[in-house]
Amino acid sequence: MILKWIKRHLTAVLFWLVIWWLLALLIGQELLVPMPHSVLMRLFYLVRQGSFYLNIVNTLYRITLGFVLATILGGILAFLTAVSIWGATFISPLMSAIRATPVASIIILLLIWLSPNGVVVSCVVLIVLPVIWSNLVVGINYRDQQLEEMAAVFKLSRAKLWRYLRLPATLPFLLAGVESGLGIAWKAGVAAEVLGIPRHAIGSRVYDAKIYLETADLFAWTAVVVLLSIILEKLILSVIRRLGKSYDWVK
Repeated sequence: MILKWIKRHLTAVLFWLVIWWLLALLIGQELLVPMPHSVLMRLFYLVRQGSFYLNIVNTLYRITLGFVLATILGGILAFLTAVSIWGATFISPLMSAIRATPVASIIILLLIWLSPNGVVVSCVVLIVLPVIWSNLVVGINYRDQQLEEMAAVFKLSRAKLWRYLRLPATLPFLLAGVESGLGIAWKAGVAAEVLGIPRHAIGSRVYDAKIYLETADLFAWTAVVVLLSIILEKLILSVIRRLGKSYDWVK
């Protein structure tokens, strides 16, 4: 089973590498689309630099911190929205406004108010918050009528009702929100770094690649971001599922 999964995904990766290679051959300009082996060589060079890991650690810290804060705040606001009509009245317009505001506008405003490091964390919080909030509101409001009636018959306490019915029903929506939010977090976080240019950050290196027309470096750093995003997503989803199992929220 695992071998089939590896073979299938490896085939997909090789397919797109071939497409990339053919596109680079067709364009014929490394400045526009570098060859895959050129990007790989630059990546091997970057990996041997000590600053490479410093950039990764700082960016990973800022984005992870912002995402965790957004998830906690989104959970609190989602609960207030779902259980209180006044909460929904005040919170829903705010979430709609944040969701509709362009990312560039948010970053520029934050640059006026905060330091570059604070801009990245705050930007991730604001961009991810509506995603987590909207998913959790739907999850909290979800009701399985038959199970609710059964709980009423057996006169389950409110604590048991939440533990055995409400939280398990909410967990899939949380997982969906986390999966969607993490990709957005990386896009917003790196974009904030590109504009804010903190001292050690992947976004700053992307900005340098753009200034010096180092397209291979741009592709290499982009590949690093994609890989880190996938790893962080799998890790956080795994932690949430394990927590759910430890508290009997999931089977």
